[in-house]
Amino acid sequence: MDVTHSVETLIDSTTSKIQQLQKAFAELESHKALTLNLKWKELEEHFHGLEKSLKRRFDELEDQEREYETKTTEARQKLEKREAAILAKETASLECLQKKRDAAAFAVANAREKHRKVASETPSCPDDYQSGEPNVVDKPPDSLNSENNSDGLKDTPNDDEHFGVKSYPQLVQLCQEMDSAGLHKFISDNRKNLAAVREEIPFALKAAANPACMVLDSLEDFYSGEVANLDGKKNSDLLGSRRTCIMLMECLSILLKTMNAESVSKVMSAEVKMQAKKIAGEWKPKLDALDVDASNGNSLEAHAFLQLLDTFGIASDFNDVELSRLVPMVSRRRQAADLCRSLGLSDKMPGVIEVLVNSGRQIDAVNLAFAFELTEQFFPVPLLKSYLKEAKKVSSQAKPGNASPTAQNDVSDRELTALKAVIKCIEEHKLEEQYPVDPLQKRVIQLEKAKADQKRVTEATKPQPKRPRANGVGYAPLVNNNNGADKNFYGRVTDRYPPYMYDRPYMYHPTPNDNHCPPLLGSAMYNMPPAAHGNYFGNAYQYQAAAYLH
Repeated sequence: MDVTHSVETLIDSTTSKIQQLQKAFAELESHKALTLNLKWKELEEHFHGLEKSLKRRFDELEDQEREYETKTTEARQKLEKREAAILAKETASLECLQKKRDAAAFAVANAREKHRKVASETPSCPDDYQSGEPNVVDKPPDSLNSENNSDGLKDTPNDDEHFGVKSYPQLVQLCQEMDSAGLHKFISDNRKNLAAVREEIPFALKAAANPACMVLDSLEDFYSGEVANLDGKKNSDLLGSRRTCIMLMECLSILLKTMNAESVSKVMSAEVKMQAKKIAGEWKPKLDALDVDASNGNSLEAHAFLQLLDTFGIASDFNDVELSRLVPMVSRRRQAADLCRSLGLSDKMPGVIEVLVNSGRQIDAVNLAFAFELTEQFFPVPLLKSYLKEAKKVSSQAKPGNASPTAQNDVSDRELTALKAVIKCIEEHKLEEQYPVDPLQKRVIQLEKAKADQKRVTEATKPQPKRPRANGVGYAPLVNNNNGADKNFYGRVTDRYPPYMYDRPYMYHPTPNDNHCPPLLGSAMYNMPPAAHGNYFGNAYQYQAAAYLH
């Protein structure tokens, strides 16, 4: 400011300097001996021009300074408001967390107090684990709530309900007998009610003499019978058995979390851990032969291996770098994030997410970024846009003139699947403000309409099927019996399109008296649409893959 003031003072003194110069110039003119070519008017105009130019430049500099100060003040105010907002959010979050913590502590204390009242009226066994009777610490909150809402354990005649098992008492019997094969079969037979069975397995495992040994026994057939079908897909029974193995290990983990340290040490003995390490050592070389891209983030083998290490607490015997390489194989499994935390792989997640992004699996990368709070390092919206860009790029490469209708449908299906996956990801993580879904939904409608139109065109170009006879015996072309030429024409059609007949005992065989149609057309053809077959287990229960992704 001192410099500005001094400059302004000098500019103001310009007028007085000009006046002094005018007096000096007049004195010079008074000497007749001198002749000056310059006129005072010209000098005055020159100096006034310099004065105006300096003042104008000075005013511009002052305006720029004021503008800079204004912007600095506004930026400082915005920064202060943002700091205040962040502080307010942190305070609100802490208050909310404290309220939830107090409510949870109160609920636990209340449940324990109620259970103590019930337990005081019921005779207890000195050794809860050996007798199969869980104590208060061993029981999870869900079991306590169910007991508090019932009439009480002391009034229940069925001993199976002491384990928290009410709907499927057979589970307790199978666990008491340590029948792992029977438990597998029971789960397979009740696959339609898998969610209810899954809830009761942790309680039923308490009835086993050693739940950990029983679960390890169930893993013996994990790799047995691994034979591919003709289409290259693995047998559905084997896949169901592997999912059951994973579920049993998860249920054992739930049981261990509800037990005290002494009971856990009894279950997880040194012999049990040694056997688990042996199984893990046998599985590890088989995982090395798996293709990361082929698993598409849904590998049951890698999931089972990681779950084995987590459940039996033997992850420290393996290299965490090698374990992190298995995470992309299970990135689509809903248990992936919890498994990585439990195995101590949280610090390896940035590298895992980078691998997923480079392999074109941005959806899995976004899900893991949110799970491990890495969205500042891996921005979700650019990842989702790049995923859609790749899908559209593949779609644009298939031109209508160069691809068959089937290929065009496959390309449209890929883009449609990508759009739906991105929309689902946006809705799950509440990214609508950053990435609106309306244009994506319009594109989905456009692709579905184009797919439906293509389907109608394809169906219109297909040859019409032959109409069945009224008596349901078989198929024959419509023939006008009054025109012999038409008979000869349609007779050639029969030779040209011979019917496909299944070799079945109930096939219709024409007799010599059946002269109403040619012999080949008299056989009843059995056509069953591919969608009617479905996927079935060997025990005749239909297998539902989507409902069993656990």
